[in-house]
Amino acid sequence: MKETYRQSFLDIFCISSPIRGALGIIRFLFFNCIASFAMKTRCFLLFLLVTFAACKGQAPGNHAVAEQEAGSHPARLQQRVRAAKAFCVKRRFDTTHCILVDMRVHSGNRRLLLWNFAKDTIQLAALVSHGCGRGPWGKDHSRDQPVFSNEDNSHCSALGRYKIGSRGNSQWGIGVNYLLLGLDSSNSNALKREIVLHSWEDVPDETVYPRGTPEGWGCPAVSNTVMEQLDGLLRAKRRPVLLWIYY
Repeated sequence: MKETYRQSFLDIFCISSPIRGALGIIRFLFFNCIASFAMKTRCFLLFLLVTFAACKGQAPGNHAVAEQEAGSHPARLQQRVRAAKAFCVKRRFDTTHCILVDMRVHSGNRRLLLWNFAKDTIQLAALVSHGCGRGPWGKDHSRDQPVFSNEDNSHCSALGRYKIGSRGNSQWGIGVNYLLLGLDSSNSNALKREIVLHSWEDVPDETVYPRGTPEGWGCPAVSNTVMEQLDGLLRAKRRPVLLWIYY
């Protein structure tokens, strides 16, 4: 703003001519309003810039995403964690980690959680497949409405607690699988059905919602990247790890 317009209100008011004085007052108010508007605009733009930078710096990581997906109901998750911990202590399972799979979560979201008991937090969250049942293999037709069964040849996933057993070779993914021993009446045929934890090239690393994870014949299958992480952890365990698939 030009220096000539920065005169005080008193100077303007004291101009000898009433008309000139009135014009001076109007001119004073007009340019001060412009200055005020410009200042407010600059402050508002600065506020937006700072807000954007702050939000960008707090972009949700793996744990935050997990809280929005499989952990979207904290009370429900914590209830399952407490039950899992009690079970592991009673059965002398590993009490540092367990794997929880919430089948109420859409299959295109991360519904497999590697829970760290020691830190009381989600260590890893991942996509996991479920059985296609009567639907086509490799598709996602039951992505939000899975059907469960313990029957052989049902091609369905079975709910319940599993003991993660011995490590073996697989024709899928990274070539590694783990036997799953069903511990409940709802999954007692797991060994007979050859249900194993394995990886599958068709399972993505990232969330694919609203699409679903490709469906197999009942095995919980994860991506190759996730399986490599789980394999490293499971190989180091001296006690069996609990896998709990629930709805």
